[in-house]
Parts: sequence; C-alpha cells; structure tokens
Amino acid sequence: MKEATARIKINKLLEASGWRFFALDGLSANIQLESNVTIKTQDLDALGENFEEVEKGFIDFLLLNEKGFPFIVLEAKAENKSPLVGKEQARKYARSQNCRFVILSNGNLHYFWDLERGNPYVITSYPTPGSVMGYEKVKPNPQRLIEEQVGEDYIVLTQRPNYQSEAAWRNPAERPGYMQANKLRFLRPYQLKAIHNIQGAVKEGKDRFLFEMATGTGKTLTAAAVIKLFLRSGNAQRVLFLVDRLELEDQAKKAFTALLSADFHTAIYKENRDEWRRAEIVVTTVQSLLSNNKYLKLFSPTDFDLVISDEAHRSIGGNARAVFDYFIGYKLGLTATPRDYLRRFDGTSSVIRDPREAERRLLMDTYRTFGCENGQPTFRYSLLDGVKEGFLINPTVVDARTEITTELLSEEGFIVPFKDDSGEDQEEGYKQREFEKRFFSEATNQLFCKTFLENALRDPISGEIGKSIIYAVSQHHALKLAQILNQMADRMFPGKYQSDFAVQVTSEIPDAQQFTINFANNNLLGSTNFLPTYKTSKARICVTVGMMTTGYDCTDILNLGLFRPIFSPTDFIQIKGRGTRIHNFLEQLFDDSLKDVINQPEKTAFKLFDFFATCEYFEEKFNYDEVVKLPRSSGTGRERGDKGPVEKVGIYEHMGTDILSMVKEETVGVEGMKIDRMFFERFEDTIRENKVIATAVEAGQWDRVIDYVNREVFDKPEEYYTLDKLRKAAAVDRRLTLREILEKIFGLIPSFKSKDELLEEEFAKFVADYKPEEAEAIPAIKNYFKAYVTSDQIRQIIESKDFTDLATNPVFSTRDFKAVPDKYRMIIPEYIKDYVSLNQFAV
Repeated sequence: MKEATARIKINKLLEASGWRFFALDGLSANIQLESNVTIKTQDLDALGENFEEVEKGFIDFLLLNEKGFPFIVLEAKAENKSPLVGKEQARKYARSQNCRFVILSNGNLHYFWDLERGNPYVITSYPTPGSVMGYEKVKPNPQRLIEEQVGEDYIVLTQRPNYQSEAAWRNPAERPGYMQANKLRFLRPYQLKAIHNIQGAVKEGKDRFLFEMATGTGKTLTAAAVIKLFLRSGNAQRVLFLVDRLELEDQAKKAFTALLSADFHTAIYKENRDEWRRAEIVVTTVQSLLSNNKYLKLFSPTDFDLVISDEAHRSIGGNARAVFDYFIGYKLGLTATPRDYLRRFDGTSSVIRDPREAERRLLMDTYRTFGCENGQPTFRYSLLDGVKEGFLINPTVVDARTEITTELLSEEGFIVPFKDDSGEDQEEGYKQREFEKRFFSEATNQLFCKTFLENALRDPISGEIGKSIIYAVSQHHALKLAQILNQMADRMFPGKYQSDFAVQVTSEIPDAQQFTINFANNNLLGSTNFLPTYKTSKARICVTVGMMTTGYDCTDILNLGLFRPIFSPTDFIQIKGRGTRIHNFLEQLFDDSLKDVINQPEKTAFKLFDFFATCEYFEEKFNYDEVVKLPRSSGTGRERGDKGPVEKVGIYEHMGTDILSMVKEETVGVEGMKIDRMFFERFEDTIRENKVIATAVEAGQWDRVIDYVNREVFDKPEEYYTLDKLRKAAAVDRRLTLREILEKIFGLIPSFKSKDELLEEEFAKFVADYKPEEAEAIPAIKNYFKAYVTSDQIRQIIESKDFTDLATNPVFSTRDFKAVPDKYRMIIPEYIKDYVSLNQFAV
C-alpha cells in the first residue's frame, strides 16, 4: 500500500512540474522513444506486488528532455523508506542511460542529485524541465574555483582591466585621484581572507558559508568578489542575491552594476518581467518571492547555482527560510550580527516573551542554516577587529539620563498616584517601554534635544552640528522631536535654517526614501550655507523610527541619538553600526586653499547618545568615555517628588434601571460567528486602504508596520480592533501572530496554516537537518516531535524523566515513547528548544 501511495504521489508531482516521463514498472521489453533512442530495462514479468522486493533492478521513472532523450533518473521508494536507500542503485541506472541527474523520492521527501557536483540535496518540490536544462549548462569545477587567483585587484580587473598600464596609475602622485575618478574598489586584506576562506571551505567539500562581518566592513564588495569567483570559475551560471528591504534592492543593484557590469549583467526581479532570465546576477527582496508563493510558481529549485542572503539573520527568518531552502546549490549568508552577544544569556531560564529568546533562536537558526552549528562562521571580522586595524570607529557613548527616565528605568517605574472611582488613593507605575506610548513628557523631550545639541560633535570643516540620526519611539514622536530641534536651531544659529535643520524621515512622509538617499549624498534640503565651497547637507539631523537602520550607508555620520529604549540586540547592533565607518571630510571640500588649515579632517570618533541605558542593558564592552551631566530643568514639567495626584476620569451615563429578560446558551463552532468573520473582513479593508501600512509592508519594514497597527489601528473607538478579536475571527486552531494576519491580508501568504500544517513544516525542517536513516521509525519520531511541541504535560514528563506518567497519558503513551529510537528521545527536545517557537502553537 505504501509503495502504491508513493508512486501515485510521485506521478502527480511530475505531471505538475511539466515533465515528459515513463513509469517503467510493469514493462517487459525495450521501450522505443525516438528513432535512435532506446532504454535498456530488465524483464519485469516477475515484478509482483511489492516493487521494493524485486531482486533485478529497474528504473522507476525516466524523465526526458525536450528532444525525448533520457535526462533524469527518478528512483522511487516506499513512503516508509528513506529515499537515500536507492542512491547507489540510481547512480548505476543513471550511468547506464548517460544521465547526469538523479531524483530520489518516497513521495514525501525528495533529493536532487547532480552526479558531477557532489551529494544529494534536499528539495521541497520537483524542478521544472527548463530549469534543469539550463542548470545542465553549468559544468561545476570546484578545483578551478579553489585554484582561482584572487588578489586585491580582483574587482578592479573587471572595472578597468588595463588599469596598470595607464599613465595616471603609474604616476604615484596621480594615483589617488585616478582611483577616485574611476571609483576603483580594491579588496582590503580581511576581504581577501574571506574569499580565500570560501575557497578553503569548497576544498573541504562544503557548500554553505557564512560571513560575519561588522557593519561598514564592505560586505557588498566582498559579495561581489564571491559572485565573480563562482561565475568566472564556471561553478555558477546565475546568482540570486536576497535582501529583506525594498530600499536595499536598488542599493545592491547599483553596487553590483558599478563593480561587475563589464562582465556580468545585474537585474532586479519584478513580477511579469523576464529580464532576470537574461541576467547573471538577480537581486530581489524575500517578500517579492514570498508573495502568493511566487518562488514556487515562477521559479524552479535549479534556477540559481549560488544564493546569497544579505543580513541573513533577517532575510531568512520565519517564512523566508522556505524561499532560501527552496533553491539548491551553494549558499552564502552575510550578517553583521555576531552570535556571541548572547553569550551571557541563559536560554534555559528564559521566558517565551523575552526578546533575547527570539533573537537567540533566530541567530542559532541562521548559523545552522549555513552549516555553522558549532557557532564558527566561515569568516568573521568584528567591530573590534575593524577598529584595531583602522577600518572602523568605536563610539563615544554619552550615557545621559533624566530624573524621569531614571525612574522609568527603575524596578518600580515612574509612580503616578490617582484616585479610583471610589475616591481611594491608588498608584500606577510606568516603565521605559511605555515612553511616548502611554507615558508622555514634553519636558523630557525638550531636555533630550537640548542635551544632544549641546554635546554633539561638530563638522570639522564647517563647524555646524555634525550630520546625525535620531531614533524615535514612533512617527508621532519623530514629528515632535523634529519640531523641537528646529526651534532650538533657530536660537542657536540665527538666520541659518528655515525649519530645515531637522527632518522627519518616516514612512508617512512623502519621498522619505529619497530623503535617506539625499542625506547620504549631502543634498538633503539643499547644501550648507556655512561654507559655499563645502558640500554637505543643509539638513543636519534625520529623525526616524526604523528606516535608517539595516544597510543604510552614510559614512560622514558623527552623532547617533537613542531617544527610545531598544530591546532587540540585533536592532541595537545595526543602529550603532550607522556611525562606525571611517570618512575623510576633505573629499567634500572644493577649496584647496582651505585644505591645509583643517586640523582634523579624518573622522576619528562618533557619539552615541544613550538616554535609556541601552548600552548597559546589553552589557556592551564599551568605555563610557563621556557621561554628560544633564542641564537642570528650567521648571517645565514637574520636579522630582512633585507629581501631584492624577484623577482618573471615565465617562459613564446610566439614567434608569435594567433587568434580565432571558438567558440562552449556544456553542459557537470552529467556523466562528458571522459577525466575527465580517469583523475580520472589515479589518482587512481598513488595513489595505491604509497607504502608510501598504508602503511599509512593500518595503519589508515589519517592525514599523506592527508598531503602527498597535498604535494607530487597535483599540480605536470606531471598531475596537484587537489582536485577540482577530484571532477569534480567523478561526484558526492556534495562536496567530499579528505579522501572519498582515501577511495574509497583503497576499504574502495564501492562507493561515493550521496547527498541524505548521507542525508538518517544522518536522520537515528537522528531517532536512538530521536526515533520519531509520525510515520505518519516522512515523514514531514525528508523533514524538508533535507531542513535545504541543503538550506542556509531555514536555514536563520528558524534562523530569517521570516516564511512568506516560502510561496514563492520552496524547502520547509509553508505547509511543518506546517506538522512538533512543538517540531521538534527547535530540528532539534539544532541537525544539533551540529552533522551534512554541508560542505559535498555543491556542
């Protein structure tokens, strides 16, 4: 039965993928294909009912190319057997038919095997004929990749092949100007080492790599060198470069075009366009491929021979990993977030909502995905390495706390007394998380801005406030801060600014993305009026929420302001990284007579203003070189200890009596009440019509989207939308996240996955990682996996080793536990703790 089921599934999968094929069981002689093509098979009259027990071999399925020639051998196994059991048998058949490719499948688990490339590779769907035929043109030659000579001018030789013979290069005095004019990019020593480490990893037979490189160390340039290495050596025909934000898509395309256009074409994948098929380098966002499962419908697993994931800890998180794993071939991850920052975090004692727990799980999954389970990436270059070698700059941390923020940060919080409805005195405490959400203080915002401006680093050329980025709590907070800063700038620099000193750069601002580009190009709202021959933005401060974090490159930033608490280690590292790049300000000065009188034109420091003890929270090993004593309050707002009672005012009007008329109970089924379903549909319309949300979703800025929905959509008088109500209306048998609901509304996922579908997906990841050889035990292993994920009681029994309690357990019995192979009894709990979020399975 299991054999027949497997073959039926395989047959349907092949038809869905568009293959011409022969199912050869039951045939008794040579099969005539074309006039000059025959397939040699064994006599199969004695096949019997169980094709697994036939002594004489045969090919289960033979897939044909467009000319009708044998192309791929598909070796089928029963559902309860590992596809790898037929590996050597399939190799023999493939060689007999002169086929390079093999698919091993039991209907549920599939492997694609290029006999010229190495080991079978897990695939989640069958490749299309056209994709494999294109893939066939790539003749992998790892030895050529290993032996390729990669020097510091590896990219320059593509940009300008004959640069060494040109006069301007040969003249040492003219060389710097020549390099700058032609934008030549030489590899730094550590970037060279990264490339050489990949060559060494390939020599060791590895096909997954991870670069952990601090922000500002040139990951894109390094990636360009890797791309050239694989394309030039013939080990890739087409490369996919995945980013997680829309703005990074154009940035990556421009970079690769500038570096590699002489040899390779770069294109951005867009819907209904086939330009990517003519390109060697394809750039796209993960969201573009996830939308309506386009990666499954429009792409084949063999379309890309090298997949690079930029900011890998973000671009392969959650559903995005399915996109990454879908494509076979080499995989490279790039990340600026080191795994070591959680070295002091005890995951065993964490609670499910601890933000560090989510970060820990995401990073561990990143390292595991790229074959670095031991925590050691293929190449690592830290911020401290960059600082030590003079390529990066450490911040000067300005730890500044007001009396109010000190209380917000305290264990008790900021205590506000009030009288309840009965006139009794009560107290309510506010914590730092509630700043500019439930707790507002105009005086605190004024004090933040005053402290920032009085202590900010100045531009070494013009003397004005150095270019700065301030990170606010919300878009409304950003608006308030920009207004305060502009008012203060009028007093500090009379006549120099016309409300263009500070600019709000958030998703609700038209052309906000262009603002970020103009700021980097030093023409945001015009040019400075301090020094006409100096090119720098007139706008000095961008106030944002999340737009200028990951991937934003602006080397002349001198000040960063954390005007909000930060709880995500990844966000903190990314924000801090905006200031670490080196810069020479003389490059922007066009008056040679002034260049000799500038004492310190090089950027040697930047300031990180920390108003909510963020550095202390993450226990960063920075020297707090400067602790600023805040100016005393001028009397605006309340003084410490002078809070005064706050009376809680509620509106209630009842003019008469009321009585109970009747009581009726009715159980609502899983489909929910009609009003619940209509409620969800109204929410969908509300979200789709909101341009701020739609724009941010398209750009993949999920933190901002979720913050906006929580703040601007939920708990409003018009509908009183809440996450709990939406979960109920969706009628799914598990706890949906707000992000899942929004992804469904915008078509990024076709439907909500049920608890069992999600369990099957998580189990498939486990199987792909551990590849259990005990195929007959897979049902028992899966049963154990699901029980451990979904049952608190089972987890408690396993952790406490009170196995006798299984005898009376209705979910998972002693008999079920004994059926699980010994080694998986411990592997599964450890795997689930590290890689599976249990919260998503709660009801």
